[in-house]
Amino acid sequence: METTTEMINSAPVILAYTGLALMLVLAGIGSAIGVSMGGNATVGALKKNPDAFGSYMLLSALPGTQGLYGFAGFFVINTSGVITETMTMLQGTAILAAGLSLGFVGLLSAMRQGGVTSNGIAAIGSGNDVFGNTMILAVFPELYAIIAFAATFLISASI
Repeated sequence: METTTEMINSAPVILAYTGLALMLVLAGIGSAIGVSMGGNATVGALKKNPDAFGSYMLLSALPGTQGLYGFAGFFVINTSGVITETMTMLQGTAILAAGLSLGFVGLLSAMRQGGVTSNGIAAIGSGNDVFGNTMILAVFPELYAIIAFAATFLISASI
């Protein structure tokens, strides 16, 4: 049976691993949703313009990067060696905050990026030459995921 002191000492580790789990899960869910949106739009667009599959595929894959940022953030923090039995509550809270930040930003930016790319895919399928414009517009939601990853990296470096 754990004593009260042992339970208190494990609280920062629990916070840290909760942050890492949220980072991975939320960013991954966002990417899965965003990529699926692009895939669904691709299926519809292929009926009208099957020759543009390469453009559809590239646009469909863009929201998958947020899941990669979630994994990269997990990797940066998990390999830093800071998650130990002796870590402080402040360190555990910082990792939780990084996980929440990157997780939620990844979730929402991937979903919104999936909307942008889906509309671009539908437009290309209808015969419009908007691949380059869609790529440019799809970068805007991605920027916030990059910023959240950079913040995670800075948090990791400061603890």
